[in-house]
Amino acid sequence: MRKLVVGTVLAAAITLALLAHSSDSTEAAPGKDPMIVHSVYFSLKDNSPQAREKLMAACKKYLTKHPGEVYFAVGSLAEDLKREVNDRDFDVNLLIVFQDRKAHDQYQAAPRHKQFIDENKDNWKKVRVFDAVAQP
Repeated sequence: MRKLVVGTVLAAAITLALLAHSSDSTEAAPGKDPMIVHSVYFSLKDNSPQAREKLMAACKKYLTKHPGEVYFAVGSLAEDLKREVNDRDFDVNLLIVFQDRKAHDQYQAAPRHKQFIDENKDNWKKVRVFDAVAQP
């Protein structure tokens, strides 16, 4: 139940963040770059609850409050959502919405981002990154 509530809150927050940065038109405002949605799915070598919590804590420590970050969330696989269409090949999910491509690129080069990678990569079995242009 807690995961369902967290998922619902996450979806609502993303929607609000996107709406807050959109205009009444479906076209981008002149001179305004689109937001970038950065989704990362981590499969862990040690995917125990403690290892998942450790990675989520590191995400919160190193990957929050970067310039241009509009929204941040981190969570783990919703164990009870097992529909045929669900991709369940991950343990931890990171979602960050950036105000524009420039903010995303600065985040990628930021020392805290690089430190996060250095301190956590040894337990990563597989990492999948999905970057998308957000359209209202």
